[in-house]
Amino acid sequence: MSGDTILVALAGQPNCGKSTVFNALTGASQHVANYPGVTVDKMTGSYRHNGYRVAVVDLPGTYSLTSFSPEERVSRDFILHEKPSVTLNVMDASNLKRCLYLTFQLLEMETPVVLNLNMMDVVEKRGMHIDMEKLSRQLGIPVVPTTMKSGKGRKALREAIDAVAAVKPTAKPLHIDYGEMEPMLRETIERLASETTLTTHYPLRWLAIKLMEGDGEVQRLIREYHPDGDMFMATVDGLRVAFEERFDEACEVHIANSRYKAADAIAKVCLTLPKGARRPLSDKIDRFVCHRLLGPVIMVGVIWLLYYLAIVQGYNITNYTWPLLAKLRSLTEAVVPQPGFIEIPLIREFALWIVDSINALLNYIPIFFILFALIAILEDSGYMPRMAFMMDRLFSRYGLHGQSTLPMVLGGIYVGGCAVPGVMSCKGIPDERSRLATILIIPLLNCLAKVPLYVLLINIYFAAHKAWAMFFISTISMLLVLPVSKILTLTVLKDKETAPFVMEMPPYHLPTWRGVLGRAMERVWLFVRKITTIVVAVAVIIFALLQFPGIDAARMDYYHAEKEKAVAAFMKKIKGTPFAEALGEDRVIALVRYAEAYKDAKMGARGEDGVAALNAQFQARDALFYQIVQPGDDKAAKKVGRELKTLVKARKGLLREMRKERIDNSFLGSAGRWLEPVTRWAGFNWRVNVALLSALAAKESSVATLGALYEQGEDGEALEQRMARGETDFTPLHALALMLFMVLYPPCMATAIAVKVQAGSVKWMLFSIAYPMFLGLAFATLVFSLGRAFGLSGLQAMFAFYVLALAFTVFMGFFKNEPQYT
Repeated sequence: MSGDTILVALAGQPNCGKSTVFNALTGASQHVANYPGVTVDKMTGSYRHNGYRVAVVDLPGTYSLTSFSPEERVSRDFILHEKPSVTLNVMDASNLKRCLYLTFQLLEMETPVVLNLNMMDVVEKRGMHIDMEKLSRQLGIPVVPTTMKSGKGRKALREAIDAVAAVKPTAKPLHIDYGEMEPMLRETIERLASETTLTTHYPLRWLAIKLMEGDGEVQRLIREYHPDGDMFMATVDGLRVAFEERFDEACEVHIANSRYKAADAIAKVCLTLPKGARRPLSDKIDRFVCHRLLGPVIMVGVIWLLYYLAIVQGYNITNYTWPLLAKLRSLTEAVVPQPGFIEIPLIREFALWIVDSINALLNYIPIFFILFALIAILEDSGYMPRMAFMMDRLFSRYGLHGQSTLPMVLGGIYVGGCAVPGVMSCKGIPDERSRLATILIIPLLNCLAKVPLYVLLINIYFAAHKAWAMFFISTISMLLVLPVSKILTLTVLKDKETAPFVMEMPPYHLPTWRGVLGRAMERVWLFVRKITTIVVAVAVIIFALLQFPGIDAARMDYYHAEKEKAVAAFMKKIKGTPFAEALGEDRVIALVRYAEAYKDAKMGARGEDGVAALNAQFQARDALFYQIVQPGDDKAAKKVGRELKTLVKARKGLLREMRKERIDNSFLGSAGRWLEPVTRWAGFNWRVNVALLSALAAKESSVATLGALYEQGEDGEALEQRMARGETDFTPLHALALMLFMVLYPPCMATAIAVKVQAGSVKWMLFSIAYPMFLGLAFATLVFSLGRAFGLSGLQAMFAFYVLALAFTVFMGFFKNEPQYT
């Protein structure tokens, strides 16, 4: 306790109701951050009680306090180094024996502990009885029963925290007897006490136990602070070997078994089960949910529902949230300098580009909110561990984790996912190697933004085989990401830490709305806060690459001349009408802006009353212009309106030509031409290169850029016809190579930022951009060059590549990954 502040650490196993306890104690006074150096959430909150401010830190849920995972290390280091006034051990009371394993480790760390037996309502429903006084005497710590989802026991829990924080506990905490290992522990403790100064910072018995367990972090600590660390560790290793040879049992297994025996002994004394106890409801549900055949079917249904609600319905909700973001853009348009006929002020283009870049990410908020809320439901209900258990057997062959399932589904295992929520949902993967591998392969899946290019190319070059082509592109990504993941975990990720796949099936629970919504809001806010500054920085760079050096003076003179022609033609056509004199050439651009503003506003107006109010607003703004855009039966006004449409069309054509030329001359356009000697082996010309480079901002930009590069011919001509006309040398083989490159395309700006947030490093963000670029170009070159060499058609090359990819995926599954523990 420091001054008038009590520091409380909440520790507990997953699915014990710890988040509910945290919310009940702290209320709305909460904050989310990250622990230094890792991407593990740090949830903090506070409340006032008996004149004290009680600061509460919700440690990550963990089954143990070893050093296998970031969550375990974060929890352990906080208790050891921050030395909280009280460690509140939240326990699922209906699983007393299992949860005591973590309690014993907390007691061995000699931190003041209050045991909170939560979920007492489940205990009562099952007809169980726990003797609180006996349990408190056995453990030597206060025990407080609660049913925190209804607030029952909150006052008693706060009082217990105050009491333990105010005075040192008088009862002696439980001392686990490790039997035959005790002499070795005493020898190690004596040497630590006499040869090091670690006793001032760490409990010596805890250090001795961890050394006998072979804990990597504690071994590193000894080597750093012991005057002859290597010699001391050699002695400890000798004790470990001697124990294992004499008793034919690994030290860490003996320690774990001793704790389980102690838990069993305490449970027999303190826990009374009902006579003829029926099988728990969770076990009955698991007969179906974890069934070898029915289980995967149920899981597919759950995943489909989550995908449908988060992605499909989330996108539907953006139809309502996007107008709010559009108002932000409209406000920006009103503030920045107005455009001329073809003169667009640079500051205007820049401001709108920044707003559009930020809006593109903010538009994901409904998807994120639904996604995080559903993930919280899956976690709190107890289904998430079961999902991971079923998928781990397959994914572990490729260096992934069972909990990689959900992120990969959201990213687009089939077609139509989104890499951003996929990457953001990787936080729950406990194995660092698997988590990074999942983050790095999700951008290779079929996000919705890739689909427009697929559809464009299939409609042009595989029109007679659309079904097969779509099946190929929908499934080939999965056949590529699994071996890619395996290669990553065998190379660049091989030294990353792994954690044993420990999966305990918690009982099913009904999540609380407060807990679900609170976590969803906190995670969304954390994402928005982290990405905003990064988005602006990246958007500035891409804007400069697309904008400069711009159009030269001679070409601008040409465009100004074309502008004068269009305006002169308009004035000539309306000559003789009552509007000609009132307009004048100086007001033509004002009329054009007015007409476009009216058209945009009318599209957003709802109902007759909305249209009427809009008309009144625009009529008050400029009665003359309103008469032209809404001529009624006025023949002269109708004529001017028709000519105005022709003028607007001519202006849009000039702006489109200028945009195309600006892209051609830009640094990005130059890069496209500079890359052509390399990419031609994959069948890409400079126009395709420019389209692909522009897609770094957003993959949808590839089709939009192609639309600008291939000029509009006859009115209404679709991009398919324009591209086919503009690329007469393109064949289905070219299209196949381009589609494969897009499958392996680097993450868009939003996804790259999500990678940075989740991986916690700019290095991994840059790697996630670089390696898919190399892989994509390599595969596209291989398919295009070999296809041409063997005279294969696009369809034949597609079939051959699919068979080879399937065989390679199966082949890579036979290689084993070596575990890497701390």
